Amino acid sequence: MTQYTPNAPYSAREKLRTLPPELISSADYARMASAFIDLPTLEYIRGGSGKELTLARNNSAFDAIEIYPRLLRDCTQGHTRSQLLGHVFRHPILLAPVAAQKLVHPEGEIASARAAELLDTGFVCSTLASTTLESVAQELSGNKWFQLYLQPKREDSVKLIQRAQAAGYQAIVITLDAPIQPLSQRAQRAGFVLPSFAAPINLQHFTAPAQVALRADDSIIFQGMMREAPSLADIQWLQTQTQLPIIAKGVLHPDDALQLKAIGIAAIIVSNHGGRSLDGAPASIAALPAIRAALGKDFPLLIDGGIRTGSDIFKALALGANAVLIGRPRVYALAVAGTLGVAHLLKLLRDELETCMALAGCATLADINDAAIYQPAKAQ
Repeated sequence: MTQYTPNAPYSAREKLRTLPPELISSADYARMASAFIDLPTLEYIRGGSGKELTLARNNSAFDAIEIYPRLLRDCTQGHTRSQLLGHVFRHPILLAPVAAQKLVHPEGEIASARAAELLDTGFVCSTLASTTLESVAQELSGNKWFQLYLQPKREDSVKLIQRAQAAGYQAIVITLDAPIQPLSQRAQRAGFVLPSFAAPINLQHFTAPAQVALRADDSIIFQGMMREAPSLADIQWLQTQTQLPIIAKGVLHPDDALQLKAIGIAAIIVSNHGGRSLDGAPASIAALPAIRAALGKDFPLLIDGGIRTGSDIFKALALGANAVLIGRPRVYALAVAGTLGVAHLLKLLRDELETCMALAGCATLADINDAAIYQPAKAQ
């Protein structure tokens, strides 16, 4: 198959400047995105690894969770404010680290950051952003974190950390669960190739280390790609390089969570990389309760994967998360209407969350717990 590379940084169709009245949910943005994103790029964005079992579970697992409506509760003083890592968040929604956003919009991460600023939303900037981390930071007066992929050369990781600190980022999010991440089968079949205009600009001056020659009986996976997988020693070294809190992303097993807590990690993001890493892994929301039980009630815990509505956010909070991160839905909104689309999506999610809270009798985030979740065996 001939490989496909877009010849323009976004669809030829102009982004919407006025939102149509039928655009009322994240699902509407996902449906409309196909008119604004070239098919190979769309397949790259929406694809998951392998047979996409985990990708499907991320969505279906939320649908299986039911919420109790509660009556006679006073919610007139309700709000969604909370504190996380010493900072106040107006609502528990953050924009997840997403690479190469110029694939779908000429302003890329800048447009997303402006929406986050408008809606008081925490923003996590990806190492693989198509815009410099400094430019993104300039758009954000509120909460902003920098997501780090450890680089093959430690000095390059240090440079990224130092740049993030100088730009005012308040935490480092290290991704641990994707040492191997081939293109999804969808993207391969569509012939997708990352174009130069969406390349990771923050890495442009880094040089690749000399390749280690593999012996005839070596595995390209085990002795090759996994040579650069993060280790416990790498995390402990990273802790010596910054005073910023370090957040570990990509945790699904309680024992891994406990190990990270034991070495002083500040927070954990329960994640399966949006279904783009190990296919067959559990849905993030399915793994969440056991990790919360292992870490205790006070350890900061976030989640991503499959969150599409305000009620999904409520369910995640009820099962132990302090906040959630939004990935693909915001890319679709960015493709459709740029800053306006992302801001509108965030408002929809926030309004849906508040509606769900009110009908479930929870005036504040502190009121949301697993008692809000319907469990048939206990419903007597």
